[in-house]
Amino acid sequence: MLGNGSTIRKSGSVSPEPTPQRAVGRRRLARQPPVGNPTLPGMEIWMHQLLQWLALPQFGLGTVFVVSFVSATLLPMGSEPAVFGLIKLNPDLYWPAIAVATLGNTLGGGVSWWMGLGAHKVVDKARGHHTDARALAWLERFGAKACLLSWLPVVGDPLCAVAGWLKLPFWPCMAYMAMGKFLRYLVMTSVLLHFMPGHLDF
Repeated sequence: MLGNGSTIRKSGSVSPEPTPQRAVGRRRLARQPPVGNPTLPGMEIWMHQLLQWLALPQFGLGTVFVVSFVSATLLPMGSEPAVFGLIKLNPDLYWPAIAVATLGNTLGGGVSWWMGLGAHKVVDKARGHHTDARALAWLERFGAKACLLSWLPVVGDPLCAVAGWLKLPFWPCMAYMAMGKFLRYLVMTSVLLHFMPGHLDF
């Protein structure tokens, strides 16, 4: 030990003793939390739970139905990841998953149709006369066949509500919705399986 606050190591070199300021700085660095996204563990837990549900056929198909139904309304939500995830986890459920997703998405489109019809009636009642939607005349000329485009992203779901607003026939609209949505899921899953083949083990 030297009198000037230094210590002699066994190798003979002299190193200064840590000052109080350095000790405090080291303790502060030790207390700092690790840098990262604090919500990441929660997201990983949620994804893990979702994959567990999708891995079970009885829950997977139910999850696909709910997600497909909700995503067909005006809520900003997509059902394709759930459908593709279920098929990757359970390849034997290829056709059941597409059928359930088509059913849920079509029923959700029907809800949007009724919402559009209800909105039209409310507006007519508030104004006291029939609302003339000349801007939608071009769509009205196509009739229920316009709902065949309900599979389109962004505009497809509002299109179902517009069909209700225009009071297009309900059941023909539902039929064309089902055809469009079935083709969307069929093409989407076929393309994704082509570029990402193989079974996803979980």
